[in-house]
Amino acid sequence: MPDYGKIDAEFFGEHIQPNLGAAREDVRLGPTPGVDFGVIDVNDTALVVATDPISILPSLGLERAARFALEIVLADVAVSGLSPRFLSISFTLPPSMTDEEFATLWGAIDETATELGVSVVTGHTARYEGCDFPWIGSATAFALGAHDDIVRPDGTQPGDRVIVTTGPAVEAVGLLTTLFGDRMKLADGTLTTARQQLSETNTVRDALAAAEEPVTAMHDATECGLQGALTELAASTGLRLEIDSTAVPMKPAVEDVCTHLDIDPWHATSTGTLLITAPERVAERVVETLHDRETTAAVVGTAHTGTGAYVDGTRVEHPETDPSWAVYAEYAAKTR
Repeated sequence: MPDYGKIDAEFFGEHIQPNLGAAREDVRLGPTPGVDFGVIDVNDTALVVATDPISILPSLGLERAARFALEIVLADVAVSGLSPRFLSISFTLPPSMTDEEFATLWGAIDETATELGVSVVTGHTARYEGCDFPWIGSATAFALGAHDDIVRPDGTQPGDRVIVTTGPAVEAVGLLTTLFGDRMKLADGTLTTARQQLSETNTVRDALAAAEEPVTAMHDATECGLQGALTELAASTGLRLEIDSTAVPMKPAVEDVCTHLDIDPWHATSTGTLLITAPERVAERVVETLHDRETTAAVVGTAHTGTGAYVDGTRVEHPETDPSWAVYAEYAAKTR
């Protein structure tokens, strides 16, 4: 098991997936590695559900950190193609956090949720000894809609085109340079550009815009980055994904920062990066729709019969461990 991040697929398959409580026919899609959401049938209506931890980095500024955290939670429902509607949120706050600070954080969550049409329906908020930033709670997002309107993780068909938005490592590079850039021996221009990448991590609206076209699958590249997401999508679809690395967009400064930190940008967490599959006839329309939102996007490959993810003809495996976690831990330890 890796030291940081999600448990590995082997542990999940041995200990969690076979032990999911009562078997119910109304659970249409349960926990599955690499799949962002679950689906419950409620009187022939689909209830899409996803849960994520709440990560707040005060050094980003509480308002910015709150927006960033909420976008991550809502994205896992948005990739179903249905708009997030409801939110259950729980905070286990560190005793050091003041009421005024929490009010600032909550105000940003309320504002973001309102903008996206999401209602908070329940939750829990308390301070507990032993709790500390950044991991101070969790949230569950819900969407309602028709089963046929869900963009399923296994919906890709042979011949579909693979689309990548934004590019690798935007989250890792944006966060690490914002938090610790003053200790990195990088040019000022590189740091300024890298820090700007944190504004590229808004996935919810991109996913919903893409879903206006008949896309066949969507997956966001969080932990273990683009390569992890490619292998997860290939496993979900049961197909072979052939990717041309030269077609994958790369944001400015990402490679320079990753080289400096000695991490592979394709392995690093990249909230804001979506993998989308779509029939050939609509793939370019999806890209144009995203471009209209000023989101970088490109067709980077094709789905074929077979299995696995292949980049430039070579099969790639899941990284298992996200290298950005260790870099974060190293820099954070030096600031204590």
